Amino acid sequence: MAKNHRKWFVAFATPYLGDHPIEVSAGLGDYAAEWLEHTEKMTLTEADSSRIVALKERFSDHPGVSVRELLLPGEVNGDHSASISYNVLEHIDDDIGGLRTMRSLVRPGGHVIVVVPAFPFAMGPADIATGHVRRYTKKTMRAALKSADLEIMKLHYANSLGLIGYYVSTCLLKQMPGPGPMVKFYDSTVAPLTRFIERGFRPPFGQSVIAIARRPLES
Repeated sequence: MAKNHRKWFVAFATPYLGDHPIEVSAGLGDYAAEWLEHTEKMTLTEADSSRIVALKERFSDHPGVSVRELLLPGEVNGDHSASISYNVLEHIDDDIGGLRTMRSLVRPGGHVIVVVPAFPFAMGPADIATGHVRRYTKKTMRAALKSADLEIMKLHYANSLGLIGYYVSTCLLKQMPGPGPMVKFYDSTVAPLTRFIERGFRPPFGQSVIAIARRPLES
């Protein structure tokens, strides 16, 4: 994964982690490894058994990390300070059900932090090959969060230049994302530049939708 891009996106969730966050579909744990610099206790989940094994091996020396199986949506409850999913909901047919599961995993007042790919016009062969069933706009993400009974705190686009590059490379040139010169150039030059530009304003478009929501205190 591109290091500069990852550090940029890690920062969106960091202020909301709390004392015991849970990551939904943690993959190989690259984001979690960075969040663990800010919280001592964290639960990582995966639906894939091989990734569960890999996560347990990677964090075997970290006493504050637990790993468990989790499918979205699911009938589960928890008392976590936050639930986080990065690039997960776009794979799920019942994304509102997935958000409701994330809501049920946190205590009242706990945060639900979501990152998803933006704009249906950018849906191309790369999305289909990786199992995406949709891309979002702020409007559709707002509707999904409200349907899941979540209070929206922040909702914005991120990575405006990345969207342009992604659309050109995957939709126009029909390329598949992966390691190579373009990714290296993006991570060394485009990602830091875009992050710097977007510190001062929220762009009207981007490669991702960033959503920070909260489970209502009274629920």
